[in-house]
Amino acid sequence: MVPLAPNPTKVMLYIAEREQLGCQMDIEQIVVNTVKGRHKEPEHLARNPFGTVPTLELDDGNFLVESLAIIEYLEDKFSTATLLTGSAEQRGRARDVERIVDLRLAGPMGTYGHAVNSPLGYPKDDAKAAQMKTAMQAPLNYLEELLADGRPLLLGEQVSVADCTLQASLQFMRYIEVDVFGERPGLRAWDERYRERPAAKAVLRW
Repeated sequence: MVPLAPNPTKVMLYIAEREQLGCQMDIEQIVVNTVKGRHKEPEHLARNPFGTVPTLELDDGNFLVESLAIIEYLEDKFSTATLLTGSAEQRGRARDVERIVDLRLAGPMGTYGHAVNSPLGYPKDDAKAAQMKTAMQAPLNYLEELLADGRPLLLGEQVSVADCTLQASLQFMRYIEVDVFGERPGLRAWDERYRERPAAKAVLRW
């Protein structure tokens, strides 16, 4: 894990939320500092040949290297106090919103952040930043509309993987001092509420 990168932060938030619901998974979390290049060292590459984080070691010695696959595995492995609940329609909806957040917003958000103020030292790219800012508007509007009915979290009353995914990317934005919300009071209120959750306070650093 690494405390800043969005994908491991998403998994860390997910684990913390599950623990708040009473599910103790006893997962040892090891920091791999990507800013210092530790993810490219032989020890980590032996776990994950792509040199990315997060990585989860399984009981059989194999590894999972994609954040959503790790979360889905933990949903199956520890079947009490899960985040994915309800009817087939509700579960499908929860998966859909998480994918919208991750693919349509978090991806462009990360590219935007590195184009304007990369903590890894990437050069500024005004054209790429403008392109990604435009791409973010539709998913941000979609989430703002979801929250328009006064629900406290993205899927309603219960925390979801989508909440974890969005907040993980927003921590990266706060670290590089970039605000992507614009005039969206629903998202700003959601952000404040989520950051007051015990799981958020245990995981988030920025």
